Amino acid sequence: MDADQERLQSRLDGIYSQYNQRRFVDPDPLLYLYDYPDKPNREIAGLIAACFAYGQVLQIMKTVESVLKTMTPGPRQYLIERSRPDMVNDFKGFRYRFAGETHLVDLLCGIQQVLGRFDSLENCFCSGAAPDDETVLPGLVFFCNHLDPDKKIGHLLADPEKPSACKRNHLFLRWMVRCDDVDPGGWNRIDPSKLLIPLDRHMHRIGALLGFTSRKSADLKTVFEVTEGFSKIVPRDPVKYDFSLTRYGIRNELNLEGLKQKVYN
Repeated sequence: MDADQERLQSRLDGIYSQYNQRRFVDPDPLLYLYDYPDKPNREIAGLIAACFAYGQVLQIMKTVESVLKTMTPGPRQYLIERSRPDMVNDFKGFRYRFAGETHLVDLLCGIQQVLGRFDSLENCFCSGAAPDDETVLPGLVFFCNHLDPDKKIGHLLADPEKPSACKRNHLFLRWMVRCDDVDPGGWNRIDPSKLLIPLDRHMHRIGALLGFTSRKSADLKTVFEVTEGFSKIVPRDPVKYDFSLTRYGIRNELNLEGLKQKVYN
């Protein structure tokens, strides 16, 4: 690591120490994962929360809370006990932006089928991953193909075989693979060094500000470029700074100009 990278790491570590704290999570759908201390329920709640992590944040929170409250006594037990007709009845009239009750039920049935075959979402993901994979992408493709073999879930589950950033998929993996004061973890068989950055418009701008990318499109190529930039600083944990950095632009009191001053002044 050269002197400029060491300086940048020091500045980013300072931001991480300041903002990578649970008191800065709300409002964020990650908040709902803390309600599930056990991995079997947390991984299901996490996937549902990530799938709805688009749009206006307060509506995201309201929607995720409503879905999880319906899945009593807990997400895993609910999926073990309920049939598709039961779920259709439970979520009759559901709508969130472009997603209707059919999309949600197809997602829940996809999770149910994966649990029936692999016993856990983590087992499914790891069944499609190999030790020499450079990133989580092969495992993610396998995982999503088993969740949605007939491509019925629609935009709720991004397709990692397409050249899009798949931000919500990688957000889910960050939550489940990393473990610190913010990310609760639970999946212990995936190396954090293989994670890819959850690229949204905030992280795209931040990646450009840090000099990691000059691409205008927030697509998979940009994901690789921004992840590589962070990998040069923290190769074992390239997604480490994602939460703390994206507070700039998400929280009203923080903006990109403030981040620029933190990093370069």
